[in-house]
Amino acid sequence: MAKKSKKQQQQSGGTPATVALTAAGVSYTVHAYEHDPSHPSYGEEAAEAMNVSPDRVFKTLVADVDGELTVAVVPVAGSLDLKALAAAVGGKRATMADPAAAERTTGYVRGGISPLGQRKKLRTVLDSSASAHPTICVSAGRRGLEVELSPNDLAKLTEAVSAPVARA
Repeated sequence: MAKKSKKQQQQSGGTPATVALTAAGVSYTVHAYEHDPSHPSYGEEAAEAMNVSPDRVFKTLVADVDGELTVAVVPVAGSLDLKALAAAVGGKRATMADPAAAERTTGYVRGGISPLGQRKKLRTVLDSSASAHPTICVSAGRRGLEVELSPNDLAKLTEAVSAPVARA
């Protein structure tokens, strides 16, 4: 069987995130669910829909650290500690990135930003709590689509730094 091109994989339902995982030969599971646009939290919606503990479902947030966009991957059960994020990458100050800039830079829409397969690879910090789980779930690049994989594989593929950047 011929290997599908990246474009063919995306057209057949794959996303840049799943294409990147497949290309890397990483073991992962895709979880699809019906996205409810009225739900107040994309991450909590994913945890509820998949019946997975919110401390195992991680959201991908884009922040501006000293003028450089940086990705933080934190549990949906918590929030991002901007001061800790800045410190984790040797920066002084972090603020949440402009949503339009985050979408333009990653190639994904808000609520579907994946730490994997981004248009422009951004510096990434994975909250250290991820290592407490054999697998975690992150966005697969579309609202209503999550990918489950080992935190070690996620860290390796994104070249992430592990640091305590989440608050309960």
